[in-house]
Amino acid sequence: MNQPITADQTNTTRQLTMIGLMTAVTCILGPLSIPLPFSPVPITLTNFAVFLSIYILGMKHGTISLLIYLALGTIGLPVFSSFSGGLGKLAGPTGGYLFGFIFLALIHGFFMQRFPKKTLASVIGMSLGMTVCYLFGTIWLAVQMNLTFTAALAIGVLPYLIGDAAKIILAAIIGPKLANTIQKIQK
Repeated sequence: MNQPITADQTNTTRQLTMIGLMTAVTCILGPLSIPLPFSPVPITLTNFAVFLSIYILGMKHGTISLLIYLALGTIGLPVFSSFSGGLGKLAGPTGGYLFGFIFLALIHGFFMQRFPKKTLASVIGMSLGMTVCYLFGTIWLAVQMNLTFTAALAIGVLPYLIGDAAKIILAAIIGPKLANTIQKIQK
């Protein structure tokens, strides 16, 4: 005898589908990168994908999506910058930034959850999350390349501030619109 599909099953299916979709978006945007000649840290769209995932999925599911992305890259799929993957990428100079994305997702998600539909709170959450991501990345970069913290900051953060600020602004504009559109489609 066939059992009717319940509302909980439908919601779970939608959530899993959206997690998979946003993981795919991150896997598509993450490898797109622009190398800089003075730094092992390329310009990427991974943080922008994380911002959008949090807008669309919320803190819990957005973080799950990011963790799946990191797992896919860790097992060797070419989803990290410059179409790379594997444990070596996590252990290399940019591994701290990849790990820092987890905190970016959690902090941005917390602000989105705590202050729903507040653009300024979301921007603060993205900015604080990026700051923590930068901190992890800079410390790891300094250790990996035998640099001082200041030298690692100079090549691993400062050149990216303007671009990341632009990504935050763009995400604050696009994110709520995407989330609203997706919610309308799902109803």
